[in-house]
Amino acid sequence: MATYHIETYGCTSNRGESRRIERSLRDAGHYRVDGADEADVAILNTCTVVEKTERNMLRRAEELADETSDLIVTGCMALAQGEEFADLDVQVLHWDDVPTAVTNGECPTTTPDAEPILDGVVGILPIARGCMSNCSYCITKFATGRVDSPSVAENVEKARALVHAGAKEIRVTGQDTGVYGWDTGDRKLPELLDRICDIDGDFRVRLGMANPGGIHGIHEELVDVFAENEKLYDFIHAPVQSGSDEVLEAMRRQHRVDKFEAIVETFDDRLDHWTLSTDFIVGFPTETDADHERSMELLDRVRPEKINVTRFSKRPGTDAAEMKGLGGTIKKERSKAMSELKREISTEIHASMVGETHTVLAAEPGTGDSVKCRDEAYRQVIVTNASERGVKVGDFVDVEITAHEAMYCFGTPI
Repeated sequence: MATYHIETYGCTSNRGESRRIERSLRDAGHYRVDGADEADVAILNTCTVVEKTERNMLRRAEELADETSDLIVTGCMALAQGEEFADLDVQVLHWDDVPTAVTNGECPTTTPDAEPILDGVVGILPIARGCMSNCSYCITKFATGRVDSPSVAENVEKARALVHAGAKEIRVTGQDTGVYGWDTGDRKLPELLDRICDIDGDFRVRLGMANPGGIHGIHEELVDVFAENEKLYDFIHAPVQSGSDEVLEAMRRQHRVDKFEAIVETFDDRLDHWTLSTDFIVGFPTETDADHERSMELLDRVRPEKINVTRFSKRPGTDAAEMKGLGGTIKKERSKAMSELKREISTEIHASMVGETHTVLAAEPGTGDSVKCRDEAYRQVIVTNASERGVKVGDFVDVEITAHEAMYCFGTPI
């Protein structure tokens, strides 16, 4: 678990983005401290409305970089003028990528009293607590322990309650959803997803993070469930963390690159329009230049639609914290190279969608008079002038993709 300090500048929309970031961090077991000097990571949510504001943002970024070992810069200036921060030891990230970066590649933490919650039209359904991994860099295992899985029937009833309460999207979460049921000797994730999709109602289901080692043995059964259920977003989040088997061994990950690629190949074979989300940790203490190159080659070969890039940082009490670390410059250079390739891949994928028609769910308010929607593969589609077009949160809408940015598309209702 990490401590974080967050500062927000600019408009109401920026403050809303910061609230979403904090909500995700709290859900993952992290907690806020008042000063950057007390935090494991500092987050600067920037504004870029006028030149004076830009100068203030750069000055504050410089100050925070001196006060904390890990600084993340996000927000409008970071996204529009990221090159301005090139001389600072910072990570420049989209708002959506900040929570994953803070977690340092660790599993999310579900507290013992975690219950389903409804946030707008999004229902959060924790299906289990704990994991079956023993990653050398992860501190959350000390808080969560081994996986503890409630029954399928119990989780289905919780999902049904969320739908009855108005949920249009159910996010199935856990430290590692792929090992759901391992503690009872039965790998029950495909059955659980199938039964949630059988609940009456007009809603969609998103599967949360599942480590490749956990889903490899069920990936063929799992992809059948995806292919057969329209309610299930064709989306998986399978964090590979490295393209080097040697680094994966040092990380004590329960998979190797070939298992990860076998999962991807199976989903590619069965699903036409789907999203692979994965994570990479760059700068792990044992990572050589050749190891990093293998990660770059894997990323270029697999070309996931969503990639989270995290620079390794030590967590107290973990085995990796005792290893001799790499220098900050090396980690920064490797992170920059991977982030540039990530942006190239994401831009290419979203550009390829222009001209297509998709059915999207308006899941949450966007900036100004816009809504953030998700298509069948959980890719983000922005509908602008939403009130004028009669689109509100909770609606299912057919849209034509008319334009794109690096991380999302724009859709016009048909």
